[in-house]
Amino acid sequence: MQMGDSIFVFLATVMVMLMTPGLALFYSGMVRSKNVLSTTMHSYGSIAIVSILWIIIGYSLSFAPGGNAWIGGFDWVGLKGVSFKPNPDYSGTIPHNLFMMFQLMFAVLTPAIMSGALAERMRFSAFILFTSLWTVIVYAPVAHWVWGVGGWLRELGALDFAGGTVVHISSGVAGLVLAIVLRKRKNANTTTPHNLPLAVLGAGILWFGWFGFNVGSALSL
Repeated sequence: MQMGDSIFVFLATVMVMLMTPGLALFYSGMVRSKNVLSTTMHSYGSIAIVSILWIIIGYSLSFAPGGNAWIGGFDWVGLKGVSFKPNPDYSGTIPHNLFMMFQLMFAVLTPAIMSGALAERMRFSAFILFTSLWTVIVYAPVAHWVWGVGGWLRELGALDFAGGTVVHISSGVAGLVLAIVLRKRKNANTTTPHNLPLAVLGAGILWFGWFGFNVGSALSL
């Protein structure tokens, strides 16, 4: 284990985590004032919901051995065996639990990105249920396909350095489906954004976090 690599990935993890509050600002600045809090809570709710699910089952289904080409195993349920000792299957120079934390930030950010497609049209309770099911049923398998040892896309040689498939394509497709199902916002053509400078600030925070998102995926200096 190398201290420099660990510090580097930890800083990248913090930067990626900052992207989710950045999304909260970005989206809440573009909705009507009465929906600012609910839109913000979609992003912060994602942090709480996905973090719990990731610890319990999500990380294991995404990265644990013992599964197949489509889904990971159950060896790391509840983070059993995920310790400070490096796992050479993913990185031999940083602690395994640090790698888990870095991947958690990707998992948290993905449903937060999707929330922009359902702004002002979904109750928070429904968002909690949808995010919980989507994280386990969609995100975890797709992460295993691309990043997990034995995943079928990884075995084909697919290279997804910073979430192009796992994060952006999956959230984009899911967001499109949600927008079609939920239909247009009421009076969307006659309303104006609540606070565009707030949205621009959120975009700046996302830009900053993007450096951790991309460069941190190297998992080493």
